[in-house]
Amino acid sequence: MARVSIVGAGNMGRGIGTRAVAGGHQVEIVDRDQAEARKLAGELGENATALEPGASFGGEIVVFAVYYPGIKDAVQQYRDQLAGKVVVDITNPVDTQTWDKLATPPGTSSAEEVQQLVPQGTPVVKAFNTTFSGTLVGGEVAGQQLDVLIAGDDDAAKQKVSRLASDAGLRPIDVGPLGRAQQLEQLGFLHISLQQPHGLGFGSAIKLVTP
Repeated sequence: MARVSIVGAGNMGRGIGTRAVAGGHQVEIVDRDQAEARKLAGELGENATALEPGASFGGEIVVFAVYYPGIKDAVQQYRDQLAGKVVVDITNPVDTQTWDKLATPPGTSSAEEVQQLVPQGTPVVKAFNTTFSGTLVGGEVAGQQLDVLIAGDDDAAKQKVSRLASDAGLRPIDVGPLGRAQQLEQLGFLHISLQQPHGLGFGSAIKLVTP
């Protein structure tokens, strides 16, 4: 059983926290709004706590469930606590001015930018950006197991995130090195862009179907 620190008490923090607790893991919620952190921890149950201001992260996995580009500010804020952890970037860096492209420069990704900000030797893993918060809370879509697409350069780190997903009843799929986060973020953006035209209500899932 792992301990997971989730930075962000919003919808994705709730979704990932729900699945982590369902998988038998201990969860701590970190948020600038302590009341929101305590509220979410209370919703998640006895295996979740709100981290008190100034306390150190207890999780071996730290999930940054915050928006882009705020994730970069959050990583820099907590940088001194990240050495020896596995850092998970879940963001889809959509350009919120136009909503028709990503905000990251061509040839890079949010996850690769985060990799440049964490302490040297700290692995960054891209995961959960193709799963919507409501589907994570429910744990499935139309009776189908959710796929969690995972990219990273550190195999041991990816295995820890994969175990977190599989314990939660999800199907982890290793898509390769961290550079693949560029394609994952494009895929996440495409998935978001399909919601309104098709009336999906952020309740759909991306699924790899095999024979």
